[in-house]
Amino acid sequence: MDDTIFALASGAGRAGVAVVRASGPLAGASLAALAGGLPEPRRAALRALRDESGALIDQALVLWFPAPASFTGEDVAEFHIHGGPAVIAALSDALTTLGLRAAGPGEFTRRAFEHGRLDLTEAEGLADLIDAETEAQRAQALAQMGGALSGLYAGWRDQLIDILASIEGEIDFPDEEDVPENLAARAGPPLDGLIAALNAHLSDGRRGEQVREGFTIAIIGAPNAGKSSLLNHLARREAAIVSDIPGTTRDVVEVRDIRAGFVVLFADTAGLREAADSIEAEGVKRALARAEGADLRCLVLDVSRETLSAEATRLLRRGDVVLANKADLSDRSISGPEGVKSFAVSVKSGAGLEAFEAWLDREIMRRLGAREAAPLSRARHRQLVERALESLVEARSRLSTSPELAGAEVNRAIRALGELTGAVSVEDVLDRVFSQFCIGK
Repeated sequence: MDDTIFALASGAGRAGVAVVRASGPLAGASLAALAGGLPEPRRAALRALRDESGALIDQALVLWFPAPASFTGEDVAEFHIHGGPAVIAALSDALTTLGLRAAGPGEFTRRAFEHGRLDLTEAEGLADLIDAETEAQRAQALAQMGGALSGLYAGWRDQLIDILASIEGEIDFPDEEDVPENLAARAGPPLDGLIAALNAHLSDGRRGEQVREGFTIAIIGAPNAGKSSLLNHLARREAAIVSDIPGTTRDVVEVRDIRAGFVVLFADTAGLREAADSIEAEGVKRALARAEGADLRCLVLDVSRETLSAEATRLLRRGDVVLANKADLSDRSISGPEGVKSFAVSVKSGAGLEAFEAWLDREIMRRLGAREAAPLSRARHRQLVERALESLVEARSRLSTSPELAGAEVNRAIRALGELTGAVSVEDVLDRVFSQFCIGK
């Protein structure tokens, strides 16, 4: 990181003001060259920016953040210029001439990580904050960026280091009088406590991931049951083709929406039936896969011609919902299995849909609205916590018989928790995390 990078830190396109940020050893010299000297640190100054030939680029506000008191921990300069594309291009050309290079995605944040300004979970929280669409996403990202997860994981790691010290003390000094007897056995209760804590952390119903990525609802049912019409009603637009011809929907049609303050992904799927051709068969296969992986399944039945079959019931889980559609054409009542809600509705007339949507909003809020603890927000976090838990369970089982093997398993758990925060550097993981950032951050 001995080079100096720059990038547009504000949004792309025409704007009143654009912010160009530079970070690295040449940041101060480039600011002085363009602005005729360095302003007082952390105080905005109005300066005329001139290129190498002396031509005026723009009148701009400039800021100077000498290391280490900056976002990246390096020398940082900011240029607040007028947001026209030509002005941005002229400043970029001038910075390139001075020896700076354009930054890649997430490169500023990666430098902040490398200089210890934030750890990996905090960096991921920052990325989530930039992408946040809802209040729930904003609150979760802010908590993570503020160290809610890193503090939890660092605390667990510190406890494991103490446990490992106890185990290795018995291994290395079994005959020393000042080493308490049965150190390995004494490591059992704290190991039990950590195993319970990791289990509780994992048993959150994927709440953090659902808040971040979206709560998925698969709309399933037989052809012509009203699935696409329901999707269009929920989306408040013609998102899916509605037709009387069975098999019209052959692939998953997905709509992204905000409900109860959370991102929700509605997926209209192919009608479940014996497929007429290979294309429809693939659609049915995808529908079943989407139903299996969804957070909630909404089964739509045409009660004027069908009942709740055993095959359809097998797709449902506790917390799902059945919509008895076309209730205006039939007085047949439908009740789902235990734990599955049911509503009589008419998608065509709108009857019953208000009650269904009110229930749906309450259900989403019930599942995602809790804020009592910092939740897992990414699959990467879940995988590493699961790996740590597996090692701790194995360590506990070997504690009284093979302390050497127990110690090795505790060491693996420590490494997994270190990977979570970046305390243990894994280059391909870092590349993957920071590549998800926008350029300029």
